[in-house]
Amino acid sequence: MIDTSPVKWHLAHTSWFFETFVLAAHSPNYRPFQPEFRTLFNSYYNTVGPQPLRTERGLLTRPALADVQAYRRRVDAQMLSLLETAQELAAALLDVIELGIHHEQQHQELILTDVKHLFSRNPLRPSYRPSAPSPAENSKPLTWHAHAEGLQRVGHTGADFAFDNEKPNHRVFLHAFELTSRLVTNEEYLAFMDDQGYQRPELWLSDGWNAVQRYGWRAPLYWEQDAGCWQLFTLSGPRTWRGSEPVCHVSYYEADAFARWARARLPREAEWELAAQQQTVRGNFCEAGFLHPVPVSSESNGGPAQLFGDVWEWTQSPYLPYPGYAPPAGALGEYNGKFMCNQIVLRGGSCATPASHIRATYRNFFFPEARWQFSGIRLARDL
Repeated sequence: MIDTSPVKWHLAHTSWFFETFVLAAHSPNYRPFQPEFRTLFNSYYNTVGPQPLRTERGLLTRPALADVQAYRRRVDAQMLSLLETAQELAAALLDVIELGIHHEQQHQELILTDVKHLFSRNPLRPSYRPSAPSPAENSKPLTWHAHAEGLQRVGHTGADFAFDNEKPNHRVFLHAFELTSRLVTNEEYLAFMDDQGYQRPELWLSDGWNAVQRYGWRAPLYWEQDAGCWQLFTLSGPRTWRGSEPVCHVSYYEADAFARWARARLPREAEWELAAQQQTVRGNFCEAGFLHPVPVSSESNGGPAQLFGDVWEWTQSPYLPYPGYAPPAGALGEYNGKFMCNQIVLRGGSCATPASHIRATYRNFFFPEARWQFSGIRLARDL
């Protein structure tokens, strides 16, 4: 699948980042582990040089895993040596090192989502690892949390780390709105399917309806029927479908169609952020061991539950620069800025996201057809 990459490539690319943007930048006499790696493991940095087509990464059977591991050990050792002199390093270089650490966290999550898709295509139905037992919770009633209209501030502020696309902090005017108390569940999404949701063009955006016809969508990704009963393919292999779990692996188009069917809409990203500012960042992240969304347990501080973790929540906001945004100078300006077109913002992190990686201002983004990420639905509506 063209959106995924082999695990070997993820492992090498994250070390390539440190070698290219830190080690080689710091020392003009730096000798690379293997000069060809500069091209082989470049993702999309055109100012660094050429790179293999993303669609052909799966054809890169060499270097062998042992060679990639040796590459990582070499880069790690040199990075540790460099960090011992941190007091002598320029602040700008330390900022790049911090960016590289967060970049590696992103690829840790991508490894999980890419492996899940790879295993789902294997007739042996392999398991990545056993999952922790999921809590046995029943679905809680869906309620709404209201927010008054007014001028609000969104975007990152402060000295702690944030990606450039989270800045600058700025003012937005929000009309009165409300968000649901939890995520949409499998059971609720099945009601949409049973009401011919995938057969009713009036519920779909034009591009979404075209995608339904082109790909033959009739259910979320990884939903499978066995003897008339729904099952899910998970990182722990196939297992029984549970109605109280948050629905996931839906595209923006599916999320939007469900919202229309439910007589609601998807949140705008500023609405989501305003609600999240009032909550502690906690939830079902990668470290919990479930590697799958779990049923809601309780609301947070009287506000909406499940804002963080479980599933990335589609918003209705296009991925665009904030007012006053300017990408960093040089090759690292390609990290986020050049993708601000034709993609949709998601918020909150997922069950595959490292817990320390997420904050209320974090902006993820994918094309509206994407389904292989742990992406799900929260509803909003105008007051």
